[in-house]
Amino acid sequence: MLGAAIVLMLSGLSSCETGVIRKNVAGAEQPAQKGSIVTVLGSLASKDQAIFEQAMLPFEEETGIDVVYESTDTFVSLIESRMATDKLPDVVMISQPGLMADYAESGLLVPLTRFLDIRALRTAYSDDWIDLGSVDEVPYALWYRASVKSLVWYRPTAFEAKGYDIPSTWPDMIALSDRIVAEGGTPWCIGLESGEATGWPATDWVEDILLRTAGPEAYSQWIDHRLLFDSPPVLQAFDEFGRFLRSPQYVQGGATQSVTLSYEKATTGILTDPPECYMHRQGSFAASFFPEEKAARVDYDVFPLPGIDTRFGMPILVAGDAIALFHDTPESRAFMAYIASPTPHEIAAGLGGFISPHKQIPLEAYPNVVTQNIAQILIDADTIEFDASDMMPGYVGTGTFWQGMVDFAQGKSAEEVAKEIDQSWPD
Repeated sequence: MLGAAIVLMLSGLSSCETGVIRKNVAGAEQPAQKGSIVTVLGSLASKDQAIFEQAMLPFEEETGIDVVYESTDTFVSLIESRMATDKLPDVVMISQPGLMADYAESGLLVPLTRFLDIRALRTAYSDDWIDLGSVDEVPYALWYRASVKSLVWYRPTAFEAKGYDIPSTWPDMIALSDRIVAEGGTPWCIGLESGEATGWPATDWVEDILLRTAGPEAYSQWIDHRLLFDSPPVLQAFDEFGRFLRSPQYVQGGATQSVTLSYEKATTGILTDPPECYMHRQGSFAASFFPEEKAARVDYDVFPLPGIDTRFGMPILVAGDAIALFHDTPESRAFMAYIASPTPHEIAAGLGGFISPHKQIPLEAYPNVVTQNIAQILIDADTIEFDASDMMPGYVGTGTFWQGMVDFAQGKSAEEVAKEIDQSWPD
């Protein structure tokens, strides 16, 4: 059962407060109707989309509401065109809190306080995740999926065959990369292609390195542009990433090819025989890219991206997909009540390639030791910081920063890229 909250919304008995649904306000007194639909727009595709759609089945079966999901790799431009024609979806899945803030401040999003009991939500989400879905302390979004980004994927059988050990420090990882090159292999696959979002995987590298070299305080200042891109700590992070990206023997296909290699295909480079590469830095969602016949802890596994400055311990970069409303309807309210429940998270967790930010999901819900390990890495992190590009103003975080990393991969200097991004920052 999905719980009394949705049942009450369907029956119209919303004057009783229960679960995460609180008393209705004027303008939405009508109950949700069976046979109606909720439209959802997001960037989840392929296996991620299939996981989401399967996680929605209990909601559809119990409520009679059809969840119609539309996937796009041109998210920002599609939203803009839908705004111009007044055809926005009921629900939007947003990966960038900065973009969410833009929409909220423009009055496009529905405050969740209209119909959700935020006190009850705190039993489902930590304050950190609630705050990340809020703008000016007003909650607008619920987090569906968390991505643990500070991970390196590798193939255990390939490592064992070569006698390679898992690096526990940054110098160890550099030494391992050098050894792989000396033995005729390629240490890394880096793929930056992602349709309209091409370049974002490189921003993750820079963010991870800055978090490890300058620490959380400088990282937060960078998000707010109190620390410029054209500053020594950030330029150092660019240059350290360049050590990997621009070393011709370090990256499969070289820096230029990385721009046209999709981030999905780059993940599976560790599976070939001989390996196209031995390591790939990518988030937890990459588990869904591996073919079903491949075995966890045999064909693929992860280790945390090592720390650099011991003062900052083992920091973990995270991201996620948040769900917000453009249209306040009884059906969309029922949908949000379902997202706040453990049910869709447990279903998605069990399908693999998914980490939930929901507090009520046990490790046993995950299907194999790799995803359980990833969930534990998130729990054990010394510091957790959200993806900086997703927190920056949308024009920068999902625009000039992405493009700047493409330019960097194609040979432009860190200083040139940094100055251009700083100049693009909105007043």
